[in-house]
Amino acid sequence: MKKAREIHGSKRLLFIMATIVVYGVMMTSCNAIKKFLNTRLDDEDYIVGQLYADEYVTEPAANPTGRQDNAGVAGSKTGIELNEKDNPKLYEAIDSWIGTPYLYGGCSTDGIDCSCFVGKIYKSVYGVNLHRVSNDIQQDVTPVKRDELREGDILFFTNSNGRVSHVGIYLKDDMFVHSSTSRGVSVSSLNNSYWQKHFYKGGRHKSVTTKYK
Repeated sequence: MKKAREIHGSKRLLFIMATIVVYGVMMTSCNAIKKFLNTRLDDEDYIVGQLYADEYVTEPAANPTGRQDNAGVAGSKTGIELNEKDNPKLYEAIDSWIGTPYLYGGCSTDGIDCSCFVGKIYKSVYGVNLHRVSNDIQQDVTPVKRDELREGDILFFTNSNGRVSHVGIYLKDDMFVHSSTSRGVSVSSLNNSYWQKHFYKGGRHKSVTTKYK
């Protein structure tokens, strides 16, 4: 009888412990859900970003074509050699952000997302205010085909559900700068398999001028 009571007591203790663990998990989940609903329900980009958070692009550092100068460095932190056609103000602005880590919703040197980065560059270089959300920036530009891209054009990329979820700025030689989820503000190549697959279109703002035709 005593042994039976001990077994029953052990089972009861295990049940209580399991209940506490399950309850704790449920409370944590509920709190997370409440926080999500209270603070993020009106943030469509956040919701889409969470649904497709697995689309974390890993890629090697881009290797821009072009001869390096005698000092062994390219014309800017982008690694791209500059010439008389390139807009020095554009590259100076980009250089000030190169290496900044990616942060969803971020808009400072502590961390910045793709749409804020493009907006910051456009404001400082061209004096243009763009929409804050990647998908909405399409409203600010005229569509441009890939083979017609030139310096300063905005590039739009889609995710798995076909929605525009990423933007960058075209430079030259199939190179573009953006705030990458894996490498922060950096230069990538449109020839990268991921960017090739997800490239949607380019966009040109009427206020952006360039020596490239």
